[in-house]
Amino acid sequence: MNFSGLRRSSLLAGTGLFALPQTSFAAEELLRMTTHPIAWLCIVVFTLAYIAVMAEEKLHLKKSKPVILAAGIIWALIAWLATGQGVSHESLSIAVMHDLEEYSAMFLFLLVAMTYINAMEERQVFDSLRSWLIRKGFSYRQLFWVTGVLAFFISPIADNLTTALLMGAVIMSVGQGRPAFVTMAMINVVVAANAGGAFSPFGDITTLMVWQADKVEFFQFFSLFLPSVVNFIVPATIMNFFIEKGRPAALDDHSGIRRGGIGICILFLVTIVLAVSFENFFGLPPFMGMMTGLSLLMFYTYFLQLRGLTSSRPIPVMGEGKKEEDLDIFKRVAHAEWDTLLFFFGVIFSVGGLRYLGYLEVISETMYTGVGPTWTNIAAGVFSAVVDNIPVMFAILGMSPEMDVFQWLLITLTAGVGGSLLSVGSAAGVALMGTAKGRYTFLSHLRWSWAIALGYAASIATHFLVNG
Repeated sequence: MNFSGLRRSSLLAGTGLFALPQTSFAAEELLRMTTHPIAWLCIVVFTLAYIAVMAEEKLHLKKSKPVILAAGIIWALIAWLATGQGVSHESLSIAVMHDLEEYSAMFLFLLVAMTYINAMEERQVFDSLRSWLIRKGFSYRQLFWVTGVLAFFISPIADNLTTALLMGAVIMSVGQGRPAFVTMAMINVVVAANAGGAFSPFGDITTLMVWQADKVEFFQFFSLFLPSVVNFIVPATIMNFFIEKGRPAALDDHSGIRRGGIGICILFLVTIVLAVSFENFFGLPPFMGMMTGLSLLMFYTYFLQLRGLTSSRPIPVMGEGKKEEDLDIFKRVAHAEWDTLLFFFGVIFSVGGLRYLGYLEVISETMYTGVGPTWTNIAAGVFSAVVDNIPVMFAILGMSPEMDVFQWLLITLTAGVGGSLLSVGSAAGVALMGTAKGRYTFLSHLRWSWAIALGYAASIATHFLVNG
């Protein structure tokens, strides 16, 4: 099975990563035209675009296309409206450039992460792990727990989508002829990957957004570890009693890591350390550390090429007997998931336009001031199961409500694990639906949503108990 395209779309899946500066505008920079018909039309445009995104699997329309179009239409309508209100072109340009600053930092961070994942994929790092798990000969119940636990602990580094696809490949390989096992094991992996990504700044795009918006410090995220464990353990324990007994037949799968693969994994960890260090010790945006790490990967692959270790087989080149350069790092960059990168462009500029119109200020006043941050953050997590957590979190950061670290951790937790309530609520669930060949579907996931909801509630209660 070829999961390369879906795996690259994560990052981080998840594997994913924003360097967001402060996302709130000064009060005088907002247009505040929320009741104007043109402003309503902007809402309609964004809604239609996101419906198209949610129906990507049915329409076979890349998710970047409708949101990029929506962003262009929304800002054109805003310019028309603002010009009629006497707003200068310079002020409009400043508003747009504000969104560009956010996007460019995110773009560079994501591009580096995707390049590393692609390089590890080319060196068969993921295939090797899958092969090892298959050869161990676990029972169905053991495999259910092994894939879940691995998903929980791999996703904080590799991101939730990449992790879900890796474990999904294992489940599909050993669960042939056992559709009930495949369904529950994949649900478990989705929950585990999303839960594991919630307590790490690198585990999910939303956690990166919160960290790099300076709402929560790097090491404070790890206080969500116990709530995340509870979120995973509760539904997994319930489903465990419904896993069939028996042991799948051993498969002859002996994929190994190509030369240089371990070194790339180590460099990826070094790059993460650089990103954290640039932020904590130098006061520089984390993407600077990521770009520095990318340069290390470039030099590493250069030396591998000099030693002739980048190919799995010798292929004559122009009659000189040189080896094929499989690990050309610029090819890894070119193979990044551009649909995902451009999707974020559309989301950031669309939501930025709605923020400029004043809608986020109204929502913030109604929800965070009227209802209160606790119930609003809990509701936002449930809402993210329908809409997706990325625009939800970006909108909340755009509101920039006055909250302490405890509440910012709460919305990080709920937005991260709330997507597990539905299969369409997270990138991990959507990706597995596309690769499970009908064994993992929206309805099959929905049958266990009640157990996942118990874990969701229990994780919130744990957060209040441990961190409150």
